[in-house]
Amino acid sequence: MIVLGMLSGTSVDGLDVAAADLTLDGDVITLRPLGAIEYPWPDDIRARLLGILPPATTTAGEICALDTAVGQISAQAAVAAIERFGVADLVASLGQTAFHEVVDGHARATLQLGQPAWIVEATGLPVVSDLRARDIAAGGEGAPLASTLDALWLDPGAAALNLGGIANVTVVGDGSVTAFDTGPANCLLDAAAVRISGGKQHSDVDGRLALSGTVDEALLELLLAEPYYARPAPKSTGRELFHASYVDSAGVSDADLMATLTELTAVTVADALRPFGPTEVVASGGGVRNPALMAALRRRLGATPLVASDDRGLPAGDKEAYLVALLGFLTWHQLPGVVDGATGSTPRVLGRISPGDRPMRLPDPGSPPRRLVIV
Repeated sequence: MIVLGMLSGTSVDGLDVAAADLTLDGDVITLRPLGAIEYPWPDDIRARLLGILPPATTTAGEICALDTAVGQISAQAAVAAIERFGVADLVASLGQTAFHEVVDGHARATLQLGQPAWIVEATGLPVVSDLRARDIAAGGEGAPLASTLDALWLDPGAAALNLGGIANVTVVGDGSVTAFDTGPANCLLDAAAVRISGGKQHSDVDGRLALSGTVDEALLELLLAEPYYARPAPKSTGRELFHASYVDSAGVSDADLMATLTELTAVTVADALRPFGPTEVVASGGGVRNPALMAALRRRLGATPLVASDDRGLPAGDKEAYLVALLGFLTWHQLPGVVDGATGSTPRVLGRISPGDRPMRLPDPGSPPRRLVIV
């Protein structure tokens, strides 16, 4: 099947859409990347999406309007991807996370915006959506779903690191998988960039401001006192905890603040991975484009090699969109979308399917895959 995978991450910078040619042969899935596009949010929609995030409050009317707007823009992005990469068989849409509720250390609810009916109407294709809820209902964290791809793709001993708004890791053991969110990656850096630039910049481009500053050790120690870091895996978090107020009234210069927040991500990732002693760390996500963050990570990881997922066949900026395509493919084949132990649940088939214009004929379920090969 050719599957379009699309999502907007916690950085809320726009939709990433990837087209993947996926084949299931026995217990091996082959993924051939066909290409990817970035579809930025219009400025007003991005501002409204950020405006509903905690600690802000909102209304049911605004949630409803944004669910429709995200769905309509997702439909436009799907059409653009089909025009560029050719006919597809299925669309998988993770949407935009509006809220991820964690109670007593465990995820209890999650809400993603992006009404799939608009994608169906625009493309005529079936759409797999709402991919996190079933995992939470089964006792999982609903995140990081990247662990599904990572566990099938990487060799035992390796770890995957995704540097989106939130950083998450997957550690692949010999017959076991551990996955969890480590804490902030780009979300605090982006919030600081918006505040410092008066809204003219949404990120620390090329890590320039961080590289011009010095880490404030007192502020770093204060930030590291956040109890989330000490919680055991599996665990998940989001902008509900790591929101813009973290960068308010820090009492340091703009450059030192950015340097300190960059170091915070590097320290928390390295501390989280240290007990597992990975043989290498394969990084992806927007943070890979930040030289200051990558340099801090290499320094904190020490002798552990840090490589970009590009070196393993998946473009670092597009990996999560290919992940969503994989998840949609698994759902279509009625196969579990999480691996045992990765999110804390018993593996379940994820999401819901919105029928397209043609009658649906789902294939008979096969055996759960044991390996992912990137062509």
